[in-house]
Amino acid sequence: MKVCVIGCGKMGAVHAENVAQHSSLILHSVVDPNLGLAQQLASRFGVVAASNAEEALKSSDVDAVIIASSSDTHATLIEQAARRGKAILCEKPIGTNMEEIQHVAQVIKETGVPFMLGFNRRFDPRFSAVHSSLSAGKIGAPEMVCITSRDALPPPLGYVKVSGGIFRDMTIHDFDMARWMLGEAPSEVFATGSCLVNQDFATVGDSDTAMVVLKTPSGRLCQINNSRRSTVGYDQRVEVFGSQGVLKSEDVPAHVNMGGMKARPGDHFCHIYNRYQQSYQAELDHFVACVENASRPLVGIEDGILALKIANAAQQSKEEGRPVAIAY
Repeated sequence: MKVCVIGCGKMGAVHAENVAQHSSLILHSVVDPNLGLAQQLASRFGVVAASNAEEALKSSDVDAVIIASSSDTHATLIEQAARRGKAILCEKPIGTNMEEIQHVAQVIKETGVPFMLGFNRRFDPRFSAVHSSLSAGKIGAPEMVCITSRDALPPPLGYVKVSGGIFRDMTIHDFDMARWMLGEAPSEVFATGSCLVNQDFATVGDSDTAMVVLKTPSGRLCQINNSRRSTVGYDQRVEVFGSQGVLKSEDVPAHVNMGGMKARPGDHFCHIYNRYQQSYQAELDHFVACVENASRPLVGIEDGILALKIANAAQQSKEEGRPVAIAY
């Protein structure tokens, strides 16, 4: 199966590397509006570089596409790929507003192309082990989930401007994780945020640090703390408290000292690609298996829609300073 990767930033490079190393896949081409960036990535693998995604998708040699471009381009690219009959693996989110996402969902349904959303954390060995133990009833019924989700380094302001905001771009992973771990969709959210890392984020109406509380219809709770920057490296942890025990997914070991950002992080400073390398590979394996076997993916378009509805309600909660009911 020949694959075109759209978006040649950090995530696009991760996907291109994984495709190139996969025994069932051939990296056909890479695409980015910045042709120089596309050429730089293409040169690593000896493949075609292009700047126009629509033109690249016209190729009958391309069987599947991985979309890793900026969030504001996803919906358009999904539709273009679906109309060309390509299997699609798209990074979150599907789009930045519900109207375009509902339209894309209809296009996917009409064309019948395989579609999978890149909520890679479901494929992380640590998180999936927690979920498996939870599903097996090892700690009884889940009562509360605590999620820590902090990026190693903040994105540039240019990225933030088109990202849809921290809840739609970053916390959306945690909203999906919360729903997965709690076993039911939350019905209410309270969210707040600040600019503690980069005050410029406030100029585009965004936060770089956020706290969220979710509540389900049965009363189960989830607390999420987010930051665009962690001084000790990429920090990802989950705790699930049940009626008969607790499950924990600890982070990759990191050493902390009083030096904070002034300290030399060395080998212990964890980036996203170190923390989630296995999950991206497992995610790709699952995508390939779903395409080859015409099976339903673990994460589909409906999961993306539900996560975005939670994100939209969180944004409203932050703006209005009150709990908000989540409308499904």
